[in-house]
This record gives sequence, C-alpha cells and structure tokens, in this order.
Amino acid sequence: MGRLDRGGAVTEDQTVGEHLTGYAAILVDACATGRRLTRDELDARRDAGERAAEAGIGLRSLVRAHLSAAQEVRPALSPSGADHLLAAVEQAVDAFAGGYERAQYQAVRQEEAVRREFVDDLLYGRSDLGRLAERAARFGLRLSQAHAVAVAQGSEPYGEGYPVARGIEAAVLTRFGNRDILLTTKDGRLICVAPGDQPEVLAFFAKQAYAATDGGRVAIGRAHAGAGGVVHSYEEALNALDLGERMELEDPVLHAADLLVYPVLARDREAMADLVEAMLGPLQQARGGAQPLIDTLHAYFDSGCVATDAARRLSLSVRALTYRLERIHQLTRADPADPRHRYSLQTAVIGARLLGWPGSAD
Repeated sequence: MGRLDRGGAVTEDQTVGEHLTGYAAILVDACATGRRLTRDELDARRDAGERAAEAGIGLRSLVRAHLSAAQEVRPALSPSGADHLLAAVEQAVDAFAGGYERAQYQAVRQEEAVRREFVDDLLYGRSDLGRLAERAARFGLRLSQAHAVAVAQGSEPYGEGYPVARGIEAAVLTRFGNRDILLTTKDGRLICVAPGDQPEVLAFFAKQAYAATDGGRVAIGRAHAGAGGVVHSYEEALNALDLGERMELEDPVLHAADLLVYPVLARDREAMADLVEAMLGPLQQARGGAQPLIDTLHAYFDSGCVATDAARRLSLSVRALTYRLERIHQLTRADPADPRHRYSLQTAVIGARLLGWPGSAD
C-alpha cells in the first residue's frame, strides 16, 4: 500500500492505508499474550472507522485491507500468538465497522434534517427565494421553471420511510427517473413536486397514491413559476382537499383548476351567508329540518336535474323525490326544475356546504 500512480496521485490503497494506522501494532501486541483489545484500542479503531466513512471509502475495501494486513502480521507471530490472531482481528474489525456505521447513520440523519428543513422552507416560503433556489439544486429541482404540486391524503397519516411512501416514490422514480421530481411527506400527507410541463408525472403519482392509500384522495395544484410558485401550487392543492371534504365531492383526484369557482363564491362570506339564509332558510320549517331537503337538492343538481338519477343517489323512489322537490318549491317559492330559479338555488346549496349551514353558519 502507499503506491503512487505515474502522475504522482495518491492511490486508493494509500487512502485506505491511512485508516489502518496502528492496526498492525495492536494485533501484534494483543496476540503476544492472547489478551482482548483494550477500550482505548477499540475506541481508536472506531474513530478510524468514522473517519473512513466520512472520507467516502467503501467498507468492503476497508475490510479487505484489514484482512490483508492481518495476513502480513501472521508470519511474525509465535505459534501461540497466531492462534489468537483471528479473535483479535474480529474485535478490531467489529469496532472499525461500528464506527463506520455510526458515521453513516449520523450522515443520513443530518441529510434528512437538511432535506426536511428545505421541504419546510419550500412549501411554506419561509426562506429567501434566491437562496432557496440554490438549495433546490441539491435536491434535483430547478425553481426557475414552473412547478405543480400534488398532495395525497389517506385514512391515516404517512411519514418519511413508511412503506407506502417508499413504494410510491419507487414507482414514480422507476417510471420517470429523477426528472426534477421531489417526493416527500408533510403533516401526514404524501407530496409530489414536478415540473409544470410534465402533468403525466403528477397523474401517475395520483394513481399510485390513490391505490396505495386505500381509497384516499389526491389534489393537484396548478403550475406556477418560481420558488414562490411551489408554495402557491401546494396551497391550492391543500385548499382543494379541504373543499373536497366540505363539498363532499366524490372524485378521488381533484384539480384546483376545476374548483376555482368555489373560492370565488366564498370570497364574500357575508353576502354568501345572506343568499343562503334568503334562499334556503325557509327549508328549516320542514319536518326533519332543512338538511334532508338540501341533500335532495345536491343530488338533483349533481345528477344534471334528472329525477331518476337523483332518486337513485338518495335511495328514494322517483315519487318520493318529486314530493321533496315540490316541498322545496312550496317553502322557498323557487322551483328547482325552473331554469330561472335553478342558478340561485344551486349557488345557495353550494354556499350552504361552504359555510357548513345550517349546522355552523356564522
């Protein structure tokens, strides 16, 4: 070991040899009496293992070098000393590998912490955008281009390292490679950040996540440019998930672009509350309260105002559904089947769900 190549560069053998300093002497001294390695000797080998890991040297080549060094020591030992060589090598290599693994574990933990800090800053916009763009390159993102974010939510929270998260990440990366894709978790949800001009990535992620989360839901934000665009798309996806739950939308994959009407309707909360109260307030006079009739209107409008389809959704007969629609007409003086009244009624029904009316309206 310690050879130089023809250009004078240090070879791998020499680099490995630096981490075996003192090892041969330890073997000779331990084998002379057959004693076990002392605590100081074991600590020295652990420290050497840590330094070797930090230097990026492969463990296989290091173990091979330890065994070769032991072979070189063996001829100088007495017969009784040679009998103890294997035990001494075992202790030394075990300590060295322990230090190596400890350094690797610490490096992984540090990398995870750095990645988590980056993800938090990326999704919440808590860092200088220029600096954030520089850090993004380390994780394979080019924030100068537009990105879109998909968020998957299951029946239970998911974290980094969970089998579900690992399986989805493996499927996406196997299909598309790195391709400026970031997969992570946040607040128990699975998140995929992908270039805005590659919607097929998020579509595939949504399909995999929906299947893996046992009927969960995925929301996809619109593509926006720059580091701030990732935050914007992420917030859109979260809002879409919230809207999907409040509006009881059945679609497993929600696109923020398809739900833009709801934030517009909810922007003037006071005006929406007035509309809901004016249009639907009289339904509270019905036996059983307003909720069954509001559910009837939901099913009727979601079915394209086709009574038979709406009745099937509600597990009612067409006659029972027709009776409910007539009752709504009597109480509100607005006929759901009349195009002149339909828009106001449907807007009010949407507003009722947005506001949680009649249960928790302000």
